[in-house]
Amino acid sequence: MLNIQDPTEARKIIRNNQYDKQTAGTASQYVQGNVCILPSKYSANFATFCKKNPKPCPLIGLGAKGDPKLRDLGDIDIRTDVPKYRVWKKGKIVDEPLDIKKYWNEDLVTFILGCSMSFELPLIEAGIEIQHIKNNTTVPMYRTSIDCKPEGQFLGKMVVSMRPLSTKDTITSIEICSKYPSVHGAPIHFGNPDEIGVKDIMKPEYGDPPISFKNNEIPVFWACGVTPQLILEKSKPDFCITHKPGCMLITDKLNSDLATS
Repeated sequence: MLNIQDPTEARKIIRNNQYDKQTAGTASQYVQGNVCILPSKYSANFATFCKKNPKPCPLIGLGAKGDPKLRDLGDIDIRTDVPKYRVWKKGKIVDEPLDIKKYWNEDLVTFILGCSMSFELPLIEAGIEIQHIKNNTTVPMYRTSIDCKPEGQFLGKMVVSMRPLSTKDTITSIEICSKYPSVHGAPIHFGNPDEIGVKDIMKPEYGDPPISFKNNEIPVFWACGVTPQLILEKSKPDFCITHKPGCMLITDKLNSDLATS
């Protein structure tokens, strides 16, 4: 883990290609974001797709066409400030670079989507242990049988992230996360994974497998900002760029600013 709590300092290290792993627990007071960068011809439909699917795709930042800066979120250059990227062509990953300077062009539009890491700090502050943060692993993420609402060519299934919690902590997590609708909000499911199409809880499609489940723990699932990567895989745009799952954009926006009363 990049054990730094200042977002500017964390981005400086990432910008200099000195860190390329997951960012859970880094600058934990600050909002982290999922990244999706698309040619402008896709941007209107993708923006509408996000509005139709606010649980997995809560839009918290939008760049101007051709501008790699995201001034509303901090001193950010989207070409360099993510630990690791994925470059896609027609639904296939063709590269996982540390920066995207050579891929950037004046036609690209950047979307930043809310991330579950923003509600993990309030959960920890409430005394809930978050397994993947404790073990310095990437949260397990799964493809489900839940359909997203389509828009144009963008359609497909929802991805979820999972945290093992006791029944008591599950209830607390629902209460806390309901206050954070712009970062996925309350869990969408808990208990039997089969009911949402997750066949093997120990084999996530993204991230790391859970270490274990204690006797009193159940799997608790949240809508996940990796959903667009599955949507892009299915919709096959000519070209796009995302973050590698778990390797998030760290912003200067405070998590507390996203909480509703």
